[in-house]
Amino acid sequence: MSGTIRANIQPGAKVKIVLKKDQRSGTLTSGVVKDILTKSPNHPHGIKVRLQNGDVGRVKEIN
Repeated sequence: MSGTIRANIQPGAKVKIVLKKDQRSGTLTSGVVKDILTKSPNHPHGIKVRLQNGDVGRVKEIN
């Protein structure tokens, strides 16, 4: 599923995000969604979320 569509992402979902500091390298961080921060129904770079460990980034993959 695409991480660019808000409807595909629910709190509790396992995802891989790219953190702001990792945008150049593209390094992905795994975690569980706590909050969805993007309000629009879609975003070309990925929906911004906060993980349960506090990391904030844009969703690239939904597991």
